[in-house]
Amino acid sequence: MIQKDTPIYSEWVGTLEGFINPHIQPRVTGYLISQNYREGSFVKQGSLMFQVDPRPFQVVLEQAKARLAQAQAAFSKTELDVKRLTPLARESLVSRQELDNAVHANLGNKAGVAAADAEVAQAELNLAYTRITSPIDGIGGIAQAQIGDLVGPNTTLATISALDPIKVYFSVSEQEYLSYVREHSDAAKRAAQEAHLELEMILADASLYPYKGKFSLADRQVDVRTGALRLLGLFPNPGNILRPGLFARVRAITTLKKGALLVPQRAVAELQGAYQVAVVDKDNKIDVRQIKPGERVGSLWIIEQGVKPGEQVVVEGILRVKEGMTVIPRPFTAAAQAGTPVKKPNPG
Repeated sequence: MIQKDTPIYSEWVGTLEGFINPHIQPRVTGYLISQNYREGSFVKQGSLMFQVDPRPFQVVLEQAKARLAQAQAAFSKTELDVKRLTPLARESLVSRQELDNAVHANLGNKAGVAAADAEVAQAELNLAYTRITSPIDGIGGIAQAQIGDLVGPNTTLATISALDPIKVYFSVSEQEYLSYVREHSDAAKRAAQEAHLELEMILADASLYPYKGKFSLADRQVDVRTGALRLLGLFPNPGNILRPGLFARVRAITTLKKGALLVPQRAVAELQGAYQVAVVDKDNKIDVRQIKPGERVGSLWIIEQGVKPGEQVVVEGILRVKEGMTVIPRPFTAAAQAGTPVKKPNPG
């Protein structure tokens, strides 16, 4: 039997998601004439991904520039009229009404120049929008539109994901959440502990992911449909190996059990829902005891009640020994995996 401080792990099922996942959508309506990125490859921020036919927008821009030139010419004429009529009106050589008409016409033409200038700016912007670029550095997904398609602001062309770090979403039950808050009632200390909480991730092939993650945040509410609270962790993802949509198990040390008593799992016998071990007393006689087992850790089992530190238990042949039998104890030599993390059963 081993006595040692043993970390207790809680474990949850998680789903991976990109850190940022913008949907690439055009801001103008037109026909798609090119796809300029390789699907599934890394795309740099600002690089061209798709091109919408720019010719209709170029025509609109030229028309807007022509209207601007007309507006500027009209404004120049009325501005000269005002300058010419002002001194004449002071000498009463023209009527005040004629000057007022020229001033108002000039103000209208000035506003017309501003409106035409805004049309040119909008046309230039729409022309620029025909070049659809990446808003972030990330991995470009499979294109959802083909060359020749008529696309618009409601069309999703592709999705791009920033993957380093990568998010993992997992949920804890209401019981787990309430138990955790009761155990860590001081909000400041709880926040400090969460800031240093390390997460581990076990991938679908049962391998342990080599990088540790950090707890990021808890959702604002419990899902009323499932009774679970959604949590978010962040893991480094060098080389973009992990991809959105992967499932993984997330675990973290939530408790450290001081002086836990551990015995090999084969030393524990189950009979009709009750658990027992065979203890060898100081006279080498067997004392069969009922025990209360706790969490498992590798090939060992934490015993909550029924044994004391320093006592010896039978590991091999437990089903052959009887109460009061005399035995000759020998050390158990199988490699005990005491360093393997303990999984804490999820309540509820």
